[in-house]
Amino acid sequence: MQETNNKELFGICPYVTSQKLLSGKWSIYLMYLLKEGPIRFNELQRRMPENMTHTTLSRQLKQLEDSGLIERKVYSEIPPKVEYELSDVGMKFNRVLDELEVWGTEYIEYLSRSERKNAQSE
Repeated sequence: MQETNNKELFGICPYVTSQKLLSGKWSIYLMYLLKEGPIRFNELQRRMPENMTHTTLSRQLKQLEDSGLIERKVYSEIPPKVEYELSDVGMKFNRVLDELEVWGTEYIEYLSRSERKNAQSE
């Protein structure tokens, strides 16, 4: 493949395209949380592993929405109800999430073995 910059590879190279779409710090975790179905904003914020500001979560969700990976549904109620869910193309990412879970679990086991090995050698 001929040398080009990353901007030129977006939409051409599957790896650059995937990396660009999922570049937000919490993109993959948010996709995981939405895997089971629609979730309201405040519930997403409660489920995040770290304290996350409203602005940061909004920005991350907007990025995923702009990429077409999630959908935002606003219900005309008072107070307003907003839910997020995976789009059709976002649901196709579930296969990737399943494989990431397998690999992540294996890596956690690797880390555990490495820590035990280091502790024994001390």
